[in-house]
Amino acid sequence: MALEDIYGATIGRIKAQGGDKSRLGMGALMWICHAEEPLSAKVLCHALAIELGSTDFNAGNIPSIMTLLACCQGLIIVDKEESRMRLIHFTLREYLSAHPDIFDRPHSEIAEICLTYLNCQQVKTLSVDTEADLHALIDNEPFLAYCSRYWGVHAKKELSDYAMSLALRLFREYDGHISVVLLTGIELAVYPEDHPTGSLWNGLHCASYFGIVEVVTALIQMGCYDLNKGDYEGYTALALAASMGHEEVVEILLGREEVSPDKPDNEGWTPLSHAAHNGNEGVVKILLGREGVNPDKPDNDGRTPLSHAAEFRNEEVVKMLLGREEVNPDKPDLEGQTPLMWAARWGSPGVVALLQSHKAVVHSAT
Repeated sequence: MALEDIYGATIGRIKAQGGDKSRLGMGALMWICHAEEPLSAKVLCHALAIELGSTDFNAGNIPSIMTLLACCQGLIIVDKEESRMRLIHFTLREYLSAHPDIFDRPHSEIAEICLTYLNCQQVKTLSVDTEADLHALIDNEPFLAYCSRYWGVHAKKELSDYAMSLALRLFREYDGHISVVLLTGIELAVYPEDHPTGSLWNGLHCASYFGIVEVVTALIQMGCYDLNKGDYEGYTALALAASMGHEEVVEILLGREEVSPDKPDNEGWTPLSHAAHNGNEGVVKILLGREGVNPDKPDNDGRTPLSHAAEFRNEEVVKMLLGREEVNPDKPDLEGQTPLMWAARWGSPGVVALLQSHKAVVHSAT
């Protein structure tokens, strides 16, 4: 038999097992094939234990790794060297990718599973006070970190109505939710004792960070958020979307009159600075077309969007910024370094040539 026929026949046997065996076998294949990072056996087994819609997590549903391997009919193995679950061979991934109908909307299903878990009563009551507590918590709740960091990535790819409702439910009780700490990676010390974690990172911040257009739109329509509110670092929803390159979310936010398009964060970076720094050309173009955006606004270190773009070798962004009369190609930062100096330091001949074509110099006049 051809390899493709072997895989097809084996998947047929997995489905023919019926009941929990079929669910576990196909579920394991779906997770390994579509997860955003390699999964340990513990994480995968916890993921497969989730009952959609349940408000409680039943640890009794967690399958053993031996049960899981048997249900998969030899198509997955434990990579002991990496301590991760993986498909038996790279050609199996190619086969699954070539037959997308094997799984029905996998990213939407994964988002639903992650959000069901984050909405569980046991998870909502979790809290940590120190980094040691956080590490211990991750050991005890191995599925928590993946759900916190990636539910939105999956939801952005495929968003079901049910995942949407679960996301909105999560945001209703987002203040102090443990997933905020795991998603942002923020140090616990930044929070005053009387200031709940989540109140410095709200649902609109989260949805804008992930770029989930439908959720951002719904939250704005609900009218329960200050659209210019900064998070723990002063990032507005617009700054987060601009930093991540989510063009449609940026346009939605800029479509609201109350949104300040140039509001700086705690370090003085504007949404344009973030977009330029990360080379998000589409967002830079959108922001430059918006009235009220200063394309040459320096941050607290005196660095302009052009300076950031020059350092990170973003030629198209540099070209767009240099096309604006307001932009000074020689503007030094507080340490006297010009955009050309940043470009030269990091070895970007294309950016250097662009700046020199606008008569930029290596050393500032100051």
